[in-house]
Amino acid sequence: MSTQTAERREYSFQAEIKQLLHLLSHSLYQSRDIAFRELISNASDSLDKMRYLALTSETPSDAGPLEIVIEGNEAEGTLVIRDNGVGMTAIELEKNLGSIAHSGSGEFAKRLAEGARDGSGMSLIGQFGVGFYSAFMLADRVQVKSRGRDEQQAWEWESTGEGAYTIAPLEETIERGAQVILHLKPEAREYAAPARIREIVRRYSSFIPFPIRLGEGGEILNDQKPIWVEPKSQVTEEQYSKFYQHLTHRMNDQPLWHAHLAADSPIQFRAVLYGPRTNLESMGFARMDQGLHLCAKRVLVQADCHDLLPDYLRFVEGLVDSEDLPLNVSRETLQDNRIVAKIKTALVKGVLDRLDRLAEDDADGFKHFNEQFGQVLKEGMIMDLANRERIARLARFGSSREQDPEALVSFDQYLDRMVAGQERIYYLSGDDQAALRKSPHLEIFNKRGIEVLLLTERIDEFAVTAMASYKGKRLTPIESDDLGLPEDSSADSRETSTPTGFARVLDLFREALKDRVADVRESRRLVDNPCCLVSTQGAMSPHMQRVLKNAGKPFYESARVLEVNPRSPLIERLGRLSANPEHDDFIRESALQLWANALILEGVMPDPEAMVDRVSRLLEEVAQKRSPLIL
Repeated sequence: MSTQTAERREYSFQAEIKQLLHLLSHSLYQSRDIAFRELISNASDSLDKMRYLALTSETPSDAGPLEIVIEGNEAEGTLVIRDNGVGMTAIELEKNLGSIAHSGSGEFAKRLAEGARDGSGMSLIGQFGVGFYSAFMLADRVQVKSRGRDEQQAWEWESTGEGAYTIAPLEETIERGAQVILHLKPEAREYAAPARIREIVRRYSSFIPFPIRLGEGGEILNDQKPIWVEPKSQVTEEQYSKFYQHLTHRMNDQPLWHAHLAADSPIQFRAVLYGPRTNLESMGFARMDQGLHLCAKRVLVQADCHDLLPDYLRFVEGLVDSEDLPLNVSRETLQDNRIVAKIKTALVKGVLDRLDRLAEDDADGFKHFNEQFGQVLKEGMIMDLANRERIARLARFGSSREQDPEALVSFDQYLDRMVAGQERIYYLSGDDQAALRKSPHLEIFNKRGIEVLLLTERIDEFAVTAMASYKGKRLTPIESDDLGLPEDSSADSRETSTPTGFARVLDLFREALKDRVADVRESRRLVDNPCCLVSTQGAMSPHMQRVLKNAGKPFYESARVLEVNPRSPLIERLGRLSANPEHDDFIRESALQLWANALILEGVMPDPEAMVDRVSRLLEEVAQKRSPLIL
């Protein structure tokens, strides 16, 4: 109800309003800074309305340039936020600033409670005067002096937030617009300091489309142009660089690339995204944990929003602005994941499209990107099923066909160089290219001119295993027992015949190795080396086992198959010796040593004491000319 004199009106809120105001001013916002941001946004909204009326009205505006002025008085503990927007009449002050009471405290309490339970009832932006009442986080008394656009009389609204407010006419003359005067609480007096005002405006309100001045005629605090609202053709490279430096606070850095995105349907948003030049993770710093700057109508909502890009694009920096953002009542958090997911999908596509163009148009730039962020991007081959093949198109690997160890190839380049009849993409993983190029597994591929991708980054094998295939071509490790090699028309009868005694050598090898291997069998893949270890179908590669073991992760260590090359001079000699049973122990010893050699070539150290003893015995026999290998 209200009591009224000739000049003053006093309004009493309903009984529950004191409790609701306490909730709004003490619990709704996570930071007092946000309350400051909301009051600036309200002033900007008033200026927006004034600009629209000025454009559509036949009556010219009676004020100068539209702007917001902020003045702090540390001595008195006051903060004034002034605009020359549309202003408010006495009726509008009652309606707009008393909207909690006007709308019914019971209804508000009900909707707030429903929203607290499931989030669905919290879409209250612009309703109930919520943003304005955040002022009571900062102040124990708030005054609003305002004069409407078509009024000569100015009015003052005042409240302590304790359940009542007053509206009275002002005797002083003020210009059109509104002045929000905060009588700051003792613990909030820092907000009257010029340095604090600068910090908050530049953090949250840099892109308000009207000048924000520190004091009447003072410095403009928001001098950074919101370039994302401009057509791409009208933004210069210098502006993109300056905006990047503004966002990242790295004033001497230049981005490697940028992407300017815009969408109007079905979700409206604008974005400017950047790729930095340096990966701090690779320099030993902590894992990157930055997110995009998220704005709603040019007002910062979150400085590090992680919901708009997947983790494998965590290196991307930039800003996204949308009028469709589903924010909760405090405009601090996102609430409708369906809309966020649509924006996220568009942003991911925009980033991958930009990286495609970088790869096509700037070989040096993409090489630098791959050196810095290639491993991070490859995480998407594991995580992002929808974009897996698109990400794989950007991945780069070493190749057995390239002599330069720094030369990297793509999957598409590999496909273009496949030999006739080849239906698979072959790869070999390990710690470095030099070791991989010595692998006996490569022999048959080198002989037949079949390219093998050399995977040396830790993420590579996990990513390729998750892929399984690329453009219909199965990805196959060359240690696999199922290689599916194309037919070789050049194979001769010598290569298909089995030397004398070879079957007995295999039997003796099996006796010696026992459960160290799953089987011992003839090899069709080796050319010069006497033997190699191969993995059974579906088994984990030795490189991946080493990675997991070094990381302390549990895994199943499956037994492998020892393949023996019957045409190796050593194996042929053992075959001839197998005709005499007195050489069986020597052949068994040879089996253990050849198995150990195969492990060492793969970077695995077998039992060193047993191996040293075995080698010593063999050398002693050679020295005493008792070795069966000495003719």
